[in-house]
Amino acid sequence: MGDLTSATHLRTLPSLAGPLPEFDPDTAPGDPDPLFERWLADAIDVGVTEPHAMTLSTVDPAGRPSARVLILKSLEAGRWSFASGAGSRKGKELANTPWAALTFYWPLLGRQVRVRGAVETADATDSAADFLARSPGSRGVGLLGNQSMPLVSVAERDRALDEATERAANEPHLVAPEWTVYRVVADEVEFWQGDERRRHVRLRYTRAGGPWRRELLWP
Repeated sequence: MGDLTSATHLRTLPSLAGPLPEFDPDTAPGDPDPLFERWLADAIDVGVTEPHAMTLSTVDPAGRPSARVLILKSLEAGRWSFASGAGSRKGKELANTPWAALTFYWPLLGRQVRVRGAVETADATDSAADFLARSPGSRGVGLLGNQSMPLVSVAERDRALDEATERAANEPHLVAPEWTVYRVVADEVEFWQGDERRRHVRLRYTRAGGPWRRELLWP
């Protein structure tokens, strides 16, 4: 293994170096949605690249987890939305186990947001609207419908994508039949504010069919 991945070298890399903002949990609202919007605005203001990017974690039928980074499409009334083809690995895993976790990390602020909940699918109208709002290149990828399948060569990829992108441009109302908007219906949202002295602040919201409950967690 290389020196860069050795334990000795990795320990020299800074983490939570700061300066980091303070977070007073007593000022947090009763609902996690407006707090997330506030933190997202802070991330945008300090120049975090792709602040709406998040890690989506799912499990396969054997309970083995998998994770990937994608984009939050919207947050409305406790429903955190993203989109994908139903035939993708994530789509198949969600069909089998409709639960997921989302993780946002904004290193410039030393902040994480962690979301867990059941996953529901949007209706065909909402899914089609999301697909049609995408660029021709993005719609071309969706039209292929073969995400995560084995690929013979880069040339094969480029040829297929060129053809699918051209088709998407020429048929602007064409929707990939498997395209689906998924919504994580949150029952747990945690806001994690890092601290240079490791006095991290963790505020967790939970609910079970009723109003949100707030509690602090040990670092």
